[in-house]
Amino acid sequence: MWKQNFTALQTIIRREWIRIIRIWVQTLIPPVITMALYFLIFGELVGRQIGKIGDFTYIEFIVPGLIMMSVITNSYNNVVSSFFSSKFQKNIEELLVSPTSPYTIVLGYTFGGVVRGIFVGILVTLTSLFFTNLRFHNPFVILFTVLMTSILFSLGGFFNALFAKKFDDVTIIPTFILTPLTYLGGVFYSVKNLPEFWQTVSYCNPILYMVNLFRYGFIGISDVNLYFSFGFITLLSALLFYINVRLMKIGYGIRN
Repeated sequence: MWKQNFTALQTIIRREWIRIIRIWVQTLIPPVITMALYFLIFGELVGRQIGKIGDFTYIEFIVPGLIMMSVITNSYNNVVSSFFSSKFQKNIEELLVSPTSPYTIVLGYTFGGVVRGIFVGILVTLTSLFFTNLRFHNPFVILFTVLMTSILFSLGGFFNALFAKKFDDVTIIPTFILTPLTYLGGVFYSVKNLPEFWQTVSYCNPILYMVNLFRYGFIGISDVNLYFSFGFITLLSALLFYINVRLMKIGYGIRN
């Protein structure tokens, strides 16, 4: 049985990779162009007016957050669009009638989102080199954060796709929840510069911990406790994986 599931896992991941590459103009190029504009406008033009944050230029401060933003959005969007399309086109039924376990299906789509998220993150990182010189304070923290964050938001995309009943449902969470949380997650500023009330509110934003953990990996500064951030991201990913598997087992959103 494990061989069958391993083969199914490889097949799902391979199909997702082929899908990403086949429509690379839609999946890879737009986020790179968008982030390049952020680097230019916020990093170069606005950054000159702001000056330094601590010992770092403004663009050095925001680049890790912008890379993380691209990883989050692309990991999420890849899974929610891919899995919902499988539901809409009814080809998910081929997986459901096969001996493939719910664990394998969730993992397959999740790893597909991780592949796109990390690949886009690498492209955005390379693009940032045209605007600033990156520092690498702790490569382990960088790798852990980008991997776990892409896993978490791939699982989030899967969760969204399970509940989505029409194409409009796929865009609700990214538009009204994910985007505001990302912009308010300390990408462009340090929460320590906010009034005390808004600092407290910001600490309720999960993306704040991912952005700051990633920023620490590059420049060695963070507004949050690193160990708490490690545990928080890991626990949230495990919880969301469990929920998705349970929903798959009962057939929520995939069986009429």
